[in-house]
Amino acid sequence: MDLSEIRAPVAEDMQIVDRLILRRLKSDVTLINQIGHYIIESGGKRLRPLTVLLVARACGYQGNQHTGLAAVVEFIHTATLLHDDVVDGSELRRSRETINSVWGNQGSVLVGDFLYSRAFEMMVDLDNMRVMDVLSHATNRIAEGEVLQLLNCNDPDTTEARYLEVIERKTATLFEAGTRLGAVLAQAPEAMETAAAQYGLQLGIAFQLVDDALDYHADDDRLGKNLGDDLAEGKPTLPIIRAMEVGTDQERRLLRQAVENGGRDQIDAVAEVIESTEAIDYTISVARRHAQLAKESAAMLPESVQRTALKKLADFAVARTY
Repeated sequence: MDLSEIRAPVAEDMQIVDRLILRRLKSDVTLINQIGHYIIESGGKRLRPLTVLLVARACGYQGNQHTGLAAVVEFIHTATLLHDDVVDGSELRRSRETINSVWGNQGSVLVGDFLYSRAFEMMVDLDNMRVMDVLSHATNRIAEGEVLQLLNCNDPDTTEARYLEVIERKTATLFEAGTRLGAVLAQAPEAMETAAAQYGLQLGIAFQLVDDALDYHADDDRLGKNLGDDLAEGKPTLPIIRAMEVGTDQERRLLRQAVENGGRDQIDAVAEVIESTEAIDYTISVARRHAQLAKESAAMLPESVQRTALKKLADFAVARTY
């Protein structure tokens, strides 16, 4: 599925967001400008700002604050990525070296802090207390999700419920906040705002589930990162959790050891177990359930080309190969 087709109903708005991101990344500190340009050139799907724009228009918003809000959401997301890459020791993202690989951990953390603070400056510009309330709460919840994930690292006893709690906080929360605020800007009725928020939450969960599945069976170049990164970092994601649930005693011992030790030494053997237990298929099936819930929530918004695009985006989240 082509993302350009999904972006089409808000293509002009997205262009404004891109220009705004470029302008607000500027600083009189040279390193920030260098890293800012590197971030922009690295690209990315920009799904979070896209959902803000689509929901705002789907709910009938006619103003222009939604583009600023979309840029804020993207800045918060990018800041979390910079910090994540330092915590995880990641070396590759979007087929390019990570910021911490090029400029070191200090530069990555500090520019992430700059993006957070710039995002909050832009929130103040919107002069909407509800926006600040929702996004400040979301940012705090994302941080909690990161800490929960850290607690699960190298723990082979992590359950599916614990894993889903992490991705709900760590990934889905920002989707949820952005789509809720798209409805808030449109002054949508409470039921419509709730539906918009639920759309974002379920989409975010589905998106992360597919990401975790792709970590074990995608093409490295297409995915834009090293396969097996989750295992190398000792993260027990759903493919591993499911394989341990249904695998043989011998397979469970292998997976437990792989999670406890981290690294890529056993990636081939682990991948074979994940394939033989059909753990990828299971993970994708769970993702499809959440994508369907997202589409059902989108159906509660007024009929429009933007609502259709939101439904297609839920399908894309599950069908994608990168």
